[in-house]
Amino acid sequence: MRVGVIGGGLMGSGIAEVCARSGVDVTVVEVDEARAERARAAIEKSLGRGVRSGKLSEGDRDAALEHLVFTPKFEDVEGADAAIEAVIEDESLKQDVFRRLDELLPDARFLASNTSSVPIMKLGAKTKHPGRVLGMHFFNPVPVLPLVELVTSIMTEPSTVDEVREFAQGTLGKTCIDSQDRAGFVVNALLIPYLLSAIRMYESGFASKEDIDQGMVLGCAHPMGPLRLSDLIGLDTLLAVSESLYDEFRDPASVAPALLNRIVEAGLLGRKSGRGFYDYSGN
Repeated sequence: MRVGVIGGGLMGSGIAEVCARSGVDVTVVEVDEARAERARAAIEKSLGRGVRSGKLSEGDRDAALEHLVFTPKFEDVEGADAAIEAVIEDESLKQDVFRRLDELLPDARFLASNTSSVPIMKLGAKTKHPGRVLGMHFFNPVPVLPLVELVTSIMTEPSTVDEVREFAQGTLGKTCIDSQDRAGFVVNALLIPYLLSAIRMYESGFASKEDIDQGMVLGCAHPMGPLRLSDLIGLDTLLAVSESLYDEFRDPASVAPALLNRIVEAGLLGRKSGRGFYDYSGN
């Protein structure tokens, strides 16, 4: 099987890595040669960590790399059996990706989006075959976290869901849960208001970021505090999902705090930019 992964950033490179480690041929499409090489380097680094930790053999690493192709040419995805879109949370950009995928891959088994906020129906509506479009929402870091949310629009065919479930569970070894096509899906509809509440608490001066995070780790057995988790997710992504949630439900709990807006405007996006609520420049 050959899969096109559109977007080689944090999530796209993770999805591509998991596919390649499962024996799937992957074509990773990025906007230019430099970003394509950056995606390659990110996956090589991740696979290297797997070897050093003993979770992967050198043979496993080399085999995974053999399954990967990186390109700045969108048309190189032609001939793939399926595609997974993982570009930034920009609705118009994602819609354009699906329009182009629909033209290039008329016989694809499925076209999936890793979106965490854009309604799947809005993506399917840009294609001639909305029945094969659905959400396939992975979680960061993709090689570590086992969950995939399967999100179906009112037009998604049951056979498409069966195909993707078998791919995610049978081929990639993930665990799937099902969600309706509503903003935030299952996990983010619960998680984002919690993260925003933690940011408001910090913004108000009620508690330090360290104490907020330590309180949730030691008091509630969370593996990571909400502010560090926000940094890991990406503060721009957090902002985009919060806006999507508010647009759909008009719940005040989903309104982004002013501090989050200012941090994103400053380009402090969390781990991926080297600084967010915490400084990662030395990592």
